[in-house]
Amino acid sequence: MKASVLRRGLNLWPPFLFSGIHVTALSADYRHAHVELRMRPWNRNYVGTHFGGSLFAMTDPFWMLLAMQSLGREYWVWDKAGAIEFVKPGRGTVHADFRLREDVLDELRAATANGDKALRWFDTEITDAGGDVVARVRKQLYVRRKPAHRDATAGE
Repeated sequence: MKASVLRRGLNLWPPFLFSGIHVTALSADYRHAHVELRMRPWNRNYVGTHFGGSLFAMTDPFWMLLAMQSLGREYWVWDKAGAIEFVKPGRGTVHADFRLREDVLDELRAATANGDKALRWFDTEITDAGGDVVARVRKQLYVRRKPAHRDATAGE
């Protein structure tokens, strides 16, 4: 799927649309995404800052999507675990940036070449308009090469 089509689809997806989450960039090669969470009356918590669930949701699918699209259909890619550390209250529009480096993809390919699974953590900082860190999110991906593709490359 073209990245531009996926970006528009994510922006219209009800969990993002109604939470104020907006994907502002998704590179054509699926190596970079930029997401923002806009403050809305319905995504504020009791004390008037961003609801923690919305902060986590704005980061939730992106490492998996970037890895899945970059590695291709020969791989299973799943979210395995996630954690969030709240650093300071989030107000206004907050941002998260995701950059999937080629050396990380090479690492995943090498780790899964013989059929083993790879578990890898990815870290993301959510920042406010001033560049201050609001939260740190960790996501762990499960990556495994599909059996049909392992067998097809066994003789190489």
